[in-house]
Amino acid sequence: MTRADSSPGLFTPAMFHILLVLAGHECHGFGIMQEVAEQTGGQVRLAPGTLYRSIKQLVATGMIVECDERPDPALDDDRRRYYHITDQGRHAAQQEAERLAQLVQVARARHLLPRAGRFLLEGTE
Repeated sequence: MTRADSSPGLFTPAMFHILLVLAGHECHGFGIMQEVAEQTGGQVRLAPGTLYRSIKQLVATGMIVECDERPDPALDDDRRRYYHITDQGRHAAQQEAERLAQLVQVARARHLLPRAGRFLLEGTE
């Protein structure tokens, strides 16, 4: 669901973060919020309205689906809805990751970011 894709709608950063979480495992809304905050060191915090609006759009476009089964119903709240990334969603997330990687290459070429290896070298000395 990238801008160049034929899928309807706009691929927002919130949607990409949700797909990144779901690319690793099935998860419920609150868990997605927590994992996005953790993955970004707290720099990105999805508000409930943004999260559930994005989930609704991702479901409507076939990027994710609500799971039929829960991981362990006995240990979980019945109100939680779990989501799973579809092949279409995984493909769209991959395309977006590739697009962002190309932008990082341009930023490095223009000296806006250090070269990839510099972070590792600076941390080992």
